[in-house]
Amino acid sequence: MISRRDFLTTLARLAPIIGGAGVILSDPFRQLFSSDDDLGLAFAGSYLDEIVQSAPIARYWTSPVSAGASCLSCHSNLDSIKGKSYVHQKSIVKCLLCAQGCIIADGQRGKCRTRMNTNGELRSLVYGRPVSIHIDPIEKKPLYHYLPGAAAFSLATAGCPLKCKFCQNWEISQASPEDHQVSFTPPAKIVNSASASKSPVIAFTYNEPAVFTEYLTDIARDANKQGIRSVLISCGFMNKSPLAEMCTVLGAIKIDLKGYSEDFYRTVCGAELRPVLKSIKQIAKSRAHLEIVNLVVPTLNDSDKMLQELIDWILGEVGPDVPVHFTRFHPDYQLLNLPPTPIATLERARDMALSKGMHYPYVGNVPGHPGDHTYCPKCKKVVIKRQGFFITEMNIKDGRCKFCKRKIAGVWV
Repeated sequence: MISRRDFLTTLARLAPIIGGAGVILSDPFRQLFSSDDDLGLAFAGSYLDEIVQSAPIARYWTSPVSAGASCLSCHSNLDSIKGKSYVHQKSIVKCLLCAQGCIIADGQRGKCRTRMNTNGELRSLVYGRPVSIHIDPIEKKPLYHYLPGAAAFSLATAGCPLKCKFCQNWEISQASPEDHQVSFTPPAKIVNSASASKSPVIAFTYNEPAVFTEYLTDIARDANKQGIRSVLISCGFMNKSPLAEMCTVLGAIKIDLKGYSEDFYRTVCGAELRPVLKSIKQIAKSRAHLEIVNLVVPTLNDSDKMLQELIDWILGEVGPDVPVHFTRFHPDYQLLNLPPTPIATLERARDMALSKGMHYPYVGNVPGHPGDHTYCPKCKKVVIKRQGFFITEMNIKDGRCKFCKRKIAGVWV
């Protein structure tokens, strides 16, 4: 039998992956690298050193010595610090990317694990470091009203500011950049690879792409020049300025509205609801196409009260034309004790949405279900029929229902 030390030595030699996409290490493998084994520590440590040394300065942060820095950059209001005196560490920084608002000491990272304070400068450890690359149908994201049937060249890095107990991509979202050894991949290489694969869309997905905002926006700008569109699959937990930048370069954004409850967000996701609602409203006012997913988790966010409040908020704040996917939960990560969502629960949520006037509610993650099709809000006929992630019938022409000519909200060409 091969020894643990020999196994690690062999794995270290084989770690670089052709094309820049990384290995997704399962939890037992990651435990090996985070153990007290000298070789494992040396391997991870040397790769982290490489990442840190090459990491570019991040956007969206401030420090007490930054040009134009003010107390309000870090503190919510001046009254909270009135009459108080404090000498800040010169090297401390505050990340302004997401709503976690991490205050980071020199040599430390924020909650997403992807941004490090290095000598008083915040650096992105995931720029150019994709750990997963695939080509997916755009329906898998899910985006149902944006270029249906398109292939989406999809990528992710490690890291996420949330800690959702039901995360299906936890191997990368809850990983640190040094957990996956990958080659540096510049934005141009991603765009060229998408072009070579004849994918008209690049999708930033799997983990929370906001953690690689700099990489994401650089890729999207290059892609736009080649006629390739970009989409974001996000938890929506970012701040206003970085989201505004993303909206200028992205064609569509799908937001996971995980539940309409602050308590649910705090206890199940390690986050807050309010910033997500702000992001949804901001995207709805931008040029980007918006869709919303609500993963319905049994016993946690599936009550009629929570579903009704979520539906009412969407209708009141962003309107009836935003597609909303009520998606089936399957046991994963830290919620293996819960059963899959009963299909009847998803049907009830969709019926509630339709009765309130929502035009495009869906039953998600139930292949072949009638609630997975797109219906014309006027004549009620099927305008897009789906089987799983694939289009089997298209009855939209020039953005309108073929039967009654009503405009169908979305981006079709």
